[in-house]
Amino acid sequence: MSLDAHAFAPSPGSVFFDRRELDQLLRVYGRMVAAGEWRDYAIDGLKDRAIFSVFRHAAENPIYKVEKRPSLARKQGAWAVIGHGGQILKRGHELGQVLGLFDKGRFKVVD
Repeated sequence: MSLDAHAFAPSPGSVFFDRRELDQLLRVYGRMVAAGEWRDYAIDGLKDRAIFSVFRHAAENPIYKVEKRPSLARKQGAWAVIGHGGQILKRGHELGQVLGLFDKGRFKVVD
């Protein structure tokens, strides 16, 4: 199956992840898939934010969302990890800092 590169291009005026950010997100995703914690992901580029959602099962709601909101960059930070119920689990100015929530041994999904 061949994928068209333009299929992933955000619409004009929307917020999206840059290559470095996607690399960081996919590295954590790969590690969590290998650990059996996550199984699927989705990426959304919206007018005010970009969202990387992760799923335990593809047919469910996301268990976590990593959001990039540039409008909050000078306030509490553009990055946030949001849990299943909408609770902000970690917020910060650097993506690596908020992704630290998923470091090995620190955090595990409980059914």
